[in-house]
Amino acid sequence: MSPAGRYRHALWLLTKRDLRVRYSTSALGYVWSILDPLLMSGIYWFVFTQVFKRNVGENPYIVFLLAALLPWMWFSGAVSDSTRAFIREAKLVRSTTIPRTIWVNRIVLSKGIEFVAALPVLALFAIIGGAHLTGYAVLFPVAILMQVVLTMGVGLLVAPLVVFFRDLERAVKLLMRFLFYASPIIYSARDLPSGFHVIGAFNPLSGIFSLYRSAFFEKELNWGLVGVSAGMTALIFCIGLTVFRRCERSVLKEI
Repeated sequence: MSPAGRYRHALWLLTKRDLRVRYSTSALGYVWSILDPLLMSGIYWFVFTQVFKRNVGENPYIVFLLAALLPWMWFSGAVSDSTRAFIREAKLVRSTTIPRTIWVNRIVLSKGIEFVAALPVLALFAIIGGAHLTGYAVLFPVAILMQVVLTMGVGLLVAPLVVFFRDLERAVKLLMRFLFYASPIIYSARDLPSGFHVIGAFNPLSGIFSLYRSAFFEKELNWGLVGVSAGMTALIFCIGLTVFRRCERSVLKEI
């Protein structure tokens, strides 16, 4: 088997192990993977449609929310878990010879599988709410690919740095909380004040969410946002991979 083949095999085995450990002791299993985004969507749907009579987003609002909230759960969950990627698996990281990027990538993959498993919920609410697929639905895989690269880049950046700066784990949690509201999840990028459009465009999640939502809402597709997001995603991945490679030996000594 080639080195690439061994890497893929090991990646799949570790990913299956993560999923098995996460759900083997849970009676509800799959339900837990979708309960959090469903509860959050329900709360925001109630607050913005029933209490404040929102003027942001698109109808049906629950579909608008889920189309960004589900990928956000993938991104935030993978980044948060990546802060403990080396610390939690220290013995295995030291004793194995497979490329150490696998300890981040298996988190990205396992969270991505949970995201894909939650897509039927999005489809169900789209049917109930009367949302129809647009021709831009073919771009959904492009959004997934961009998110994989972005999440890997951020994960590769934070995973080694947390080993040296343990407070960074808490800082990442705070940053995720800020980024949630700074990203067009409960609102559309088009709802931002004109002075914030340029700043918002440099959030790589903006273009990615634009692609996801365009599957149901044509107006949400903004090629300018997508282009900037693609550039930022590539940049973040390159930075993350560079930092990871330069810190790898020091990380092995530290853990």
